[in-house]
Amino acid sequence: MAAKLLSKPLADGEKAPDFTLPDQDGNPVRLYDLLQSGPVVVYFYPKAFTTVCTAEACSFRDNFETFADAGAQIVGISADDVETQKKFHTRNRLSYPVLSDVDREAYAKFGLRSGGGFKFGWALNDRVTFVIDQDGIVRHHSTGMFEAEGHVEESLRTVKDLIARSPLAK
Repeated sequence: MAAKLLSKPLADGEKAPDFTLPDQDGNPVRLYDLLQSGPVVVYFYPKAFTTVCTAEACSFRDNFETFADAGAQIVGISADDVETQKKFHTRNRLSYPVLSDVDREAYAKFGLRSGGGFKFGWALNDRVTFVIDQDGIVRHHSTGMFEAEGHVEESLRTVKDLIARSPLAK
């Protein structure tokens, strides 16, 4: 049974696939457009308003300025519809976009399964965070269904390391 629920996320060093998804306001957001400004942290979460997903979203929100100061943007993605994403974004006062992937296209492109068949409606590795550099390469990914804070800390360390190694930093 577990083999059906688990999938293989993109590995560090792989090229991130481009995608365009609607944000909480229904506006299209394209990953490769965001990458033109610097690294992007893309985190996939199972379902808006669940305890761990809310904690994760709020942790990214609380660290938003630190990520911005390091030159990175944050984007959250779930299979929730735009209306649900809007409510989640508003209720939690998120300072970054949350995208709706109801057809699970971005999930599939990133090697993830969503809606994987157990009673909660998500698969075991729906909570995956990717740090993608400006060239579109995955530089770090974090997995863990029931952790949220570690994803934020690991992502921030990776972003700071990318910026420190950038030719512009020298």
